[in-house]
Amino acid sequence: MNFFKKCLFICLLLFSQTLLWAQETISKIEVRGNEFVDESGQVIVFRGYSSSDPDKLETEKKWNKRYFAELKNWGANIVRFPVHPKAWRERGKENYLALLDDGIKWAEEYGLYVIIDWHSIGNLKTGLYLSDMYYTDKNETFNFWKIIVERYGKNPIVAFYELFNEPTTNENRFGRLSWNEWKTIMEEIIIVVRANGGEGIPLVAGFNWAYDLTPVKYKPIEAEGIAYVSHPYPQKREKPWEEKWTADWGFVKENYPLILTEMGYCGPNDPGAHVPVISDESYGIAITDYSDRRNISYIVWVFDSQWSPRLYIDNKFTPSGSGRFFKQKLNTYK
Repeated sequence: MNFFKKCLFICLLLFSQTLLWAQETISKIEVRGNEFVDESGQVIVFRGYSSSDPDKLETEKKWNKRYFAELKNWGANIVRFPVHPKAWRERGKENYLALLDDGIKWAEEYGLYVIIDWHSIGNLKTGLYLSDMYYTDKNETFNFWKIIVERYGKNPIVAFYELFNEPTTNENRFGRLSWNEWKTIMEEIIIVVRANGGEGIPLVAGFNWAYDLTPVKYKPIEAEGIAYVSHPYPQKREKPWEEKWTADWGFVKENYPLILTEMGYCGPNDPGAHVPVISDESYGIAITDYSDRRNISYIVWVFDSQWSPRLYIDNKFTPSGSGRFFKQKLNTYK
């Protein structure tokens, strides 16, 4: 076989594999009891990675098909797109939607579902946030979701809408916000999502930087077809973790679907190391084992070489320490 024929054969093989991935995962995802299921009723557990902001990746000329090929190569069946309000405003609606269009297209080609995440940190009631990049308000937030579901609401690849990344009052640093107030805001957004064609699954986070779901025990969100979110980074609690995780958020899985849309770790001397992400492989083992025993879906933060805890260290996608762990772990599910 000459060189041209070899190249043609490889291209056809890759193309056919891409079609196979897409065909295998195109099914619409729904909530049934405390599980995610496809259209045949089969339980689906999601395990994947969060990208950095598509705006950042595009600026660095890294928002491309190769990036999604690597996500698949790292064992993912889902990818999360964190949309920062500042990036949304500065790039502009139409230009940012073009980025999401491309990302969703590439995700589908590689058989990856998508979470679109409104990536703010702070108090949506008072308008106080961790930094300027997270600033938003209720009007912008409601309008963002209206735009998103009008465009992607019937696309089964866009399976999840993470309504607000990390709500927190941080001991009133960002002002007071009761669970009743937060619950009302989330229920109002869900009404807007459904009324404008959103057929995906709304994801609702709790307080303490999206870690604490204890209010759900007494006052769950009054809406059907939703799931809850926690971000259980290693330093949110001290070892041993398991009983504390169950008390703080794991109990939710007894009645509702649960997805850890951020988790991960790095060493104390790694670039960008900060509280609450500093730990070692013992955390990786503990959190994945805990999730596997309970069919809890999880997304590892972050598939980037700069943001922390980074999963790879260079343009060749060379894994970091935690990246090696999660790449190997996620590929065991295949």
